Amino acid sequence: METRIKSGSTSWVSQPANENGLKKKSNPRRPLLLPTRAPPSTSLFSSHQQSTKSPSRRVLSSRADLFSRPQLSVSLEGSPFFKTDPVGINRVGFRYSPAGIKPSGCYYPFRTIESNPCSYRISWEDRSPFVHVTKDGLGLLGTKGFRSARCNAPVREGRWYMEVKVVRGGGDPSLEGHREGCHIRLGWGRREAPLNGPVGLDGYSYGYRDKTGDKVNLSRPRPYGCPIKSGDVVGMYISLPPRRKPNKKDPYDPAHLKRERIAIDLKGQEVFEIQEYPQSKEMIVLMDYSGKSSNTASLPSTSNKKSGSGKLPERGPAAPARPVADNLRPLPTLSDSRIAFFVNGQCQGIAFQDLYDFLQLRSETSRKTKEKKRARGGVKEHKENPFDDGTLGYYPFISLFNDACVQLNPGPDFDFPPPPDIETILTDPAAIIPEGMERAWRPICERYPEFMQEQWGLDELDEAEAKQEFARSDALEKAEAEKHSQRQRKKQQAEARKRAKMQVKEKSPLVGEDERSPYHGAQPSPLRHATAASEPPEESNVAEEDIYSYGGAQPSPLRNATIYEPEESPIPTFGTPGATRSGYTSENGEGLTNVDYEHVHKYED
Repeated sequence: METRIKSGSTSWVSQPANENGLKKKSNPRRPLLLPTRAPPSTSLFSSHQQSTKSPSRRVLSSRADLFSRPQLSVSLEGSPFFKTDPVGINRVGFRYSPAGIKPSGCYYPFRTIESNPCSYRISWEDRSPFVHVTKDGLGLLGTKGFRSARCNAPVREGRWYMEVKVVRGGGDPSLEGHREGCHIRLGWGRREAPLNGPVGLDGYSYGYRDKTGDKVNLSRPRPYGCPIKSGDVVGMYISLPPRRKPNKKDPYDPAHLKRERIAIDLKGQEVFEIQEYPQSKEMIVLMDYSGKSSNTASLPSTSNKKSGSGKLPERGPAAPARPVADNLRPLPTLSDSRIAFFVNGQCQGIAFQDLYDFLQLRSETSRKTKEKKRARGGVKEHKENPFDDGTLGYYPFISLFNDACVQLNPGPDFDFPPPPDIETILTDPAAIIPEGMERAWRPICERYPEFMQEQWGLDELDEAEAKQEFARSDALEKAEAEKHSQRQRKKQQAEARKRAKMQVKEKSPLVGEDERSPYHGAQPSPLRHATAASEPPEESNVAEEDIYSYGGAQPSPLRNATIYEPEESPIPTFGTPGATRSGYTSENGEGLTNVDYEHVHKYED
């Protein structure tokens, strides 16, 4: 038996049997509900409105205690908003851009590629993950507080205009039940502006508030224009002076173009991972508007316990004033730059002018120390880029609070086209613009192809730089190989000379003992009674006078009688037969025959 239950725009079919036709035991607690095809929606955002209804209206059960069980909901078909999970979304400190592989034979293997649709829209990567987008990248839906998104091409110079239609905002009730309602903020922001906050949060962005019509910068609202409500069309205009050229004689000029990026594999797709530009301390100091004086003396801490003496502690002398920003760098501005807004074709005047320069602040001292450090990660190590990588500038910045919804219109056809010369209207609102005047501004849809051409031009510079680096490294490798070969040759020559000397020593004749000098033997020790001198030949015709006078061992200076004092002891004596001899070495004894010993005993008698 088949049971059909209709709830809203979705039909739920209860199937009591499985795929094989076998009956299942009925489960009254959780009936099996399968969604069927929903009818086509008539509005662009109607399917999402239907999906936000309370899920309790679609739950059918025979039990009464439904609130103790988890309630599961299935997203309905037809919603035009998506989360783009397969795309790498920028996170804190890093950003991502699509990358492609170059053909073989290139020195730099990766290049910049586009992502569909190839037009001016919200960037898939450069937005908060809580901002849902449509397939064309022009519709945005917010969730969970203030979340922001940037477009996919910056404005670096010139005059540009675009429109944003407010679908749901201005404090309208939230479809998800948020009591604060839905709000939006529109404006322009730089790369360093955070995405998990509204535009105008710090000095890196300038915003227009829908609730009161205030302009916001550094989180400080100022009266500006009329409030914005749902259905209004807000025109966003920005004018920037021509971009200055870098100084070729100054290697530390921040206007130089240089990219620092690493190609990685993210979710099966090659992407460039880039270290995001950090916020400077000078811009952070601008947010310190607490009003506390920096030269106030420190006060004693309040305590509920009474001191032993019962007297209050005395306040010390006032501390000298400390410089708050003695080493802060100046913040350059862009002269003749301005931002203006239009609401339903009505100009609200100049909101901001003399905007902060989007280039990085000069920092050559820290860069010199970092260049001396050896890279640990090689080509996979991120480096802080103090130069312009081609993505610096002012981006259209859209902030949504709760489930607010907007629709972008980058042109060229606008709902409320501005006058041909917006600068004249901003300077003199009562000025009359002649008909047929050439348009002095450009729709921002024309910015995307220009930006991609700039990126591909930087790819060619990267290829040329990689070629030079390859030639330089190849020359260094060849020089190092030549030095290594020279060291090896010198080492081999030294070893050959050493072997030749060893062979000469081995082939040279040895000197005989009979040819040695009488002084060649060991010298007698002055502390010994008998020294080991060189042995005389076994058979010698030397007279015994010569033996005792010269050929024997030298006398010890510690003896009382030597053989050279014949008056006291002309010859050495022997105490008893077999006793140890003194005064002569074994060499002298070996040279004496029996006749010599008899001659010695005659002297003793």
